[in-house]
Amino acid sequence: MKALVLAGGTGTRLRPFTHTLAKQLMPVANKPVLFHCLESIADAGITSTGIIVGGRGDDLRRAVGDGSRFGLEVTWIEQREPLGLAHCVMIAADFLGDDDFVMYLGDNIVSGGIGQPVKEFAAGRPDVLLMVGPVDDPTAFGIAEVGADGRVLGLAEKPAVPSGDLALIGVYVFSAAIHRAVRSIVPSPRGELEITDAVGWLVEHGADVRAHVFSGYWKDTGQVDDLLDCNRELLRTLEPVNLGTVDVGSELVGAVSVAAGARVTGSRVTGPVVIGRDTVVTDSRIGPYCSIGDGCVVSGAEIADSIVLDGASVRDVRAIERSVAGRHSRIGGVPAGDSARRLLLGDGSEALIEP
Repeated sequence: MKALVLAGGTGTRLRPFTHTLAKQLMPVANKPVLFHCLESIADAGITSTGIIVGGRGDDLRRAVGDGSRFGLEVTWIEQREPLGLAHCVMIAADFLGDDDFVMYLGDNIVSGGIGQPVKEFAAGRPDVLLMVGPVDDPTAFGIAEVGADGRVLGLAEKPAVPSGDLALIGVYVFSAAIHRAVRSIVPSPRGELEITDAVGWLVEHGADVRAHVFSGYWKDTGQVDDLLDCNRELLRTLEPVNLGTVDVGSELVGAVSVAAGARVTGSRVTGPVVIGRDTVVTDSRIGPYCSIGDGCVVSGAEIADSIVLDGASVRDVRAIERSVAGRHSRIGGVPAGDSARRLLLGDGSEALIEP
């Protein structure tokens, strides 16, 4: 079995961060979303992986390399225009051949990985296995209508009147039957070849399309609040480790991970919190639910439930919450009062908070 990872999206809903950083490289728990995806593929026993890229393909190539760090063999495939998920299958046809494959949307996080649906597909040999999960608002998702026997009876994209609450998670396991389907559909009103249309075509033509109902945590990290929610969820599984330097005037409470080269002085860190390599934390209160990247400076600050990207600094600011600081951004000031502040700073930006 092979894997096809879709990483061509531009991430307009994650601006300003995606003006300078591919959305698949936005970090969650100090690791790019795409890396979580690639690790899940490797953990499922798959090695041969194609990655679809668009305008930020060079950034992704530099980050992933040849895939060997993940135990993968990576083939890069360029999608020159965003013509849909089914179009991605079409342009990857030479790489995929007649092999079964997992298609994984590269901005999705699936806690616990994809090993179970891969095993289920191998055991049952359907034409398609869709990973689905219950959602509170089915009108906001692609929804699968699933029979009592697990067969998919139909698909609808953001239906006004949903037939159920099982949303498409963004992980699909396909046999070679999907190739005929993607060649048989026409573009949707938005001008794209939709994978839901291709799977629907297979259902209509009697193919064996089944659903794997996933009850764990999953998230499309397409918006800032989704990133922060996902960061909280992944940090809950954090194991405490201290590879840096923590002085006697500091206190680590709960699950705190301090990377090599990091220094914590005169501070209280309440987990779950991860502190990256060579980051310096001084006279601060951090946590819970914070990811501080590599090479950051946090001094005289209070920050919780936030993501701070590599090289950023947060100085002399209290009550920062639910914020994202881009790479090498700077937050500073001497604020008065105790009300929490929320900041979304793109790469290289600066915010000065005054009384």
